[in-house]
Amino acid sequence: MSEILNLEQLCRQCVTIAREAGERILEIYNSDYSIEEKDDKSPLTDADLAAHNAIVKALSTLTPEIPVLSEESAKLPFAERRQWHTYWLVDPLDGTKEFIKRNGEFTVNIALIHNHQSVIGVIHVPVLNIDYYGWQQGGSFKIEQGGEARAIHVQTQARDKPVVVGSRSHASEQFLAYMKNLGDAELLSMGSSLKFCLVAEGRADHYPRKGLTSEWDTAAAQCIVEQAGGRVTKLDMTELNYNTKDSLLNPFFFVFGDAGRDWSAYLEPDAD
Repeated sequence: MSEILNLEQLCRQCVTIAREAGERILEIYNSDYSIEEKDDKSPLTDADLAAHNAIVKALSTLTPEIPVLSEESAKLPFAERRQWHTYWLVDPLDGTKEFIKRNGEFTVNIALIHNHQSVIGVIHVPVLNIDYYGWQQGGSFKIEQGGEARAIHVQTQARDKPVVVGSRSHASEQFLAYMKNLGDAELLSMGSSLKFCLVAEGRADHYPRKGLTSEWDTAAAQCIVEQAGGRVTKLDMTELNYNTKDSLLNPFFFVFGDAGRDWSAYLEPDAD
C-alpha cells in the first residue's frame, strides 16, 4: 500500500494533525487537570485522552481504510492486528511523566506502519512548537516555531567522546553498566521520543535503551532516525520491526548514526 499512498502528502497532513493534538494538550497543560492510573500503574491524564480523540478522529477521516492503533486503545487482540499490512501507530502523549513534571519534554507521535516497518514518522513538541518528520525515501526534517523546514542528518561518524542520550525518568542499572563499558562519553538526559530526535539531527551519537518501551513509543521516531541516515536496531544489531508478535512491548534497542561502529560490543556478557 505504501507504493500507492503518497507518503510525502500524508506525512505533511500528519504534521498538521499532530500540531492540532498539541494544542489540545497545551490547553490542559496550562490548567488544573486530573491524573488517573492505568492497569500497568502508569499515569494517564486528560491530555492523553484529548490528544488521542483528536488524532484518531483526524486519521479516520483522512484515511478511513487504514486502521489506527493508539496507546489509549491498544487492547486489540493480535489475531486481529496480525492481519494488518498497513496501519497508523500513535502515541498521543509520549512522556506523560514529563508532562506531569511540567518540564516540556513530551511529544505527540504519529507513525504509519507498512509490512512491519515505519514508513512515516511525525513528532510534535507542543511546548517548544517544534516538528520532526520524515517519510520513507523522503528524508527527515525539522521545523522550529512554524518556520521553514530544514533537512536533518545523523552524525555518521561518532565523536571521539560520544554524546549518549539517556532517559530522564527511566535510567536503569543495565544502562549505567553499558555507559561504564563505553568509556569516556558525554551523557544527555532527555524525556520521551526527543532522545531519538537528538540522534536524528546529529546532536547525539547514540541512544541505548535498556528498559521497557512499547511499539508506539518508538515507531514515529524510528522512521525519522532512519530517513536522517541512522539506524534503530535490537541489541543484536538487527532491525527493530512492528506488529510481529502478541506483545506490543519492544525488545531493548540501540539508536545511532555511526553504522561502522559495533555498539553491541559494550554490552555486558549476559545482556539479553
